[in-house]
Amino acid sequence: MDQHRRKFILQWADNAMILGQRLSEWCGHGPVLEQDIALTNIALDLIGEARYLYQLLAKEEGGLVTEDDYPFLRKEQAFYNLLLVEQPNEDWAFTIVRQCIFDHFHFHFLMEMKNSADPALAAIAEKTLKEARYHLKYSSEWLIRLGDGTDESHKKMQHALHTMVKFVGEAYEPVEADVAMWQAGIGPDLTKLKDKAISDLKQVVAQSTLDWPNQQFGRTGGKNGSHSEHLGYILATMQYMQRSYPGVEW
Repeated sequence: MDQHRRKFILQWADNAMILGQRLSEWCGHGPVLEQDIALTNIALDLIGEARYLYQLLAKEEGGLVTEDDYPFLRKEQAFYNLLLVEQPNEDWAFTIVRQCIFDHFHFHFLMEMKNSADPALAAIAEKTLKEARYHLKYSSEWLIRLGDGTDESHKKMQHALHTMVKFVGEAYEPVEADVAMWQAGIGPDLTKLKDKAISDLKQVVAQSTLDWPNQQFGRTGGKNGSHSEHLGYILATMQYMQRSYPGVEW
């Protein structure tokens, strides 16, 4: 298997898997029942998307691994997700800001991928695009509602945005696998994707009456396996059963 293509698919899958795992932490703890259910459903959508991709890789690797091996048996350095998606939930403000930042990237990424020269990846993008469109609508509406809400909600959202903005840029900074897939007509041109996605994100921020932070996008490394301390804790929870009882089946 082409290693650039494999890593590109893992970047995509790991983003969905790790953010899905993060959002699942809200299950039973949401501010109200409706939002508890909504975030749990988004988590399931993302984990389902990751599963399509892990299944594809397992099939292409000739049965040497299963789809479960990718999320449950890899070490931290073999995950290629964005630093953004592994950040803690903290509170509702942080969760919504993180989700809105990711959703703007994710939606535009899938819009490009549905026209990929790779038919298997194009089909997965097409299949998951409807859900991503809903996720974007949901997080954008909440960003506006809370940013343009009470003084307290505005202050919390502004603090969350100032904290999280340093993670925005990594999604659009191409690594070797991104460049190879773009040149092959399989992946998007991240520079062009960035212009559209960030422009749309800033429009939502403006509608929310929040101020876009005047700082550079600074934190990168996740796409090459260099992560924050938070991913290790996520994997300790997520991989516990397979690590404790290798090969266990229901």
